[in-house]
Amino acid sequence: MKFKTTPYHSDLLKDKERLSAFFQAIEEYDGNTDLAYDLGCGSGVLSYFLSGHFNEIIAIEVDRKASECAKYNLGMFNNVEVVNSDVFDYEFIKKADLIVCEMLDTALIDEEEVPVLNHAKKFLKHDGKIIPQGIINTVELVNMQRNHVHWDEGAIYEEYSKPIVYSEFDFLNYIDQEFETDLTLKSQKEGIVNGLKITTFTKLDDDIIAGPSPMLNPPLLIPLEEKRVKVNDLINVNLKYIMGNGIESIQTLYF
Repeated sequence: MKFKTTPYHSDLLKDKERLSAFFQAIEEYDGNTDLAYDLGCGSGVLSYFLSGHFNEIIAIEVDRKASECAKYNLGMFNNVEVVNSDVFDYEFIKKADLIVCEMLDTALIDEEEVPVLNHAKKFLKHDGKIIPQGIINTVELVNMQRNHVHWDEGAIYEEYSKPIVYSEFDFLNYIDQEFETDLTLKSQKEGIVNGLKITTFTKLDDDIIAGPSPMLNPPLLIPLEEKRVKVNDLINVNLKYIMGNGIESIQTLYF
């Protein structure tokens, strides 16, 4: 099937690793199948995957052009309703067996996955499930050329420490948008560090973990004040940001 899309959602469809991970998770879903919500449905490809499994799918998309594409792409399915609405404005009437929400980005900083799910989970059945199930974040020291927050595509940088897991989130739980943690990272080489690299792994279900891909959580590079380090030096950094409030909310400080 050829999908009608906006330019942005066309790029999403080209990311085969991202699509295959969500397709597999939906295919392996083993819960009840009365109702699924697809939040931020875009052009409707995940609702298309859901259409053969659920009696009813409500696909919600705030962008008018994207929702028009989804209505066109999913028009053949009697069990799919596409709604052009902000999730926070939509009047949820029924509780769902499954919520699919792919408002993902690195560390959940720049998109609204966390506030949307904190709101929508009230309309999930007590035994309901969410795809994706959660995320795992890792961080490492780097020396990078640019002195501003940016994604790693086309960026030049050198890694200075092993990655460590600094946070994990299960989307069935309430998540505080305001995140803060103290990091201790060990330098593996001598030189200058001036940044952090955050990598996010998406846990689709108990068995599927997707690494970064071009349109699914590409690694994020965050500047630090320059510091000269030696092998085995311990570097302590406070990292904080507000999930859903954009990369402008990121703050770092040595301690």
